[in-house]
Amino acid sequence: MRGPLTERQAFLILNSYPGLGPVRRNALLADAQGDALRVLASLGDGWRRDFDLEREEENFRRHGADFITPREAAYPAPLREIHDPPLALYRMGGYGFDRPCVAIVGSRRTTLYGVAVATALAGELARAGFCVASGLARGIDAAAHAGALEAGGRTVAVLGTGLDIVYPPENRSLHRQIAERGALLSEFRFGFHPDRGSFPQRNRIVSGISTAVVVVESDASGGSMITARFAGEQGRALFAVPGRIDQPTSAGCHQLIRDGATLLTSVDDILSELSYLDGLRPLPIPPKARARRSVSPPLAGDEKTIFDQFSGGAILAADALAGKTGLAAGQVSAALMMLELKGRVAKRLDGHYEAASSGR
Repeated sequence: MRGPLTERQAFLILNSYPGLGPVRRNALLADAQGDALRVLASLGDGWRRDFDLEREEENFRRHGADFITPREAAYPAPLREIHDPPLALYRMGGYGFDRPCVAIVGSRRTTLYGVAVATALAGELARAGFCVASGLARGIDAAAHAGALEAGGRTVAVLGTGLDIVYPPENRSLHRQIAERGALLSEFRFGFHPDRGSFPQRNRIVSGISTAVVVVESDASGGSMITARFAGEQGRALFAVPGRIDQPTSAGCHQLIRDGATLLTSVDDILSELSYLDGLRPLPIPPKARARRSVSPPLAGDEKTIFDQFSGGAILAADALAGKTGLAAGQVSAALMMLELKGRVAKRLDGHYEAASSGR
């Protein structure tokens, strides 16, 4: 027969107590001076019909996961500042939030441009020493996580499901890699499948753990606009990447820029903004980030092939580059976009490209 509940078990039960949202749970806990056992006693045994404590604890052992309350150092410090912080977090992976996070979010229905930008930005941020956060959705989220991993950096995925549910299923490999080299986070118990409200709840954590939020592609009513709204409410720096004016997936970004979000053209825009985000107190930008600003990374693959064509001051259109290199139009477009982000090439008013003065 089970003995008295521990405080950790009380937090675990409260986190899934039926009919209680984050704000109400936190209010009850505050009234009880943080005593989770006292709160649970006041609510009664209604949880026993819906929550199997022993099975949940077995799930932690089976999945190698842990449960982080705000009293523990592993709980992300920025989350303590928001209006409705999660009572606790399920975590799979050992990352301990020892560096600032930047969230990269965007549409599930992406363009080649959007995927290239998200991948490049995530890689640059990871190499600069930041952790890249996103929501593991298909499209821009997945590209951001993959870009950080490919650069050898850290990435955190906040799920709208239980940690044992892979959604969407095509991200199974990415789910595993993030657990191995970063962390998966959720405020939902094991076995929880997504519903209409779980993704907005997830989005507030994505922005809440981050110092800044970058929206790469989003239509005017996309889920990323919810994350952007949370970023504004939480006092996070908000950036938006511009796109084509005739592309619906850029409409949300253009709306954010009109409403005051910082237009993002390179990682340096983020580094500059974050250095003085507090006004009088500069934020601690990792040393690698400061070094990155004066040292251009080496080029490889399609990027190097394209950049080599500008030797001798050549000025070339995208179709000419495709003809000279034998690369497909999509490969040329993606490589040019990443070269622009890295400050190696510049697009002229006539649509042609040339090597930027800093990239020669």
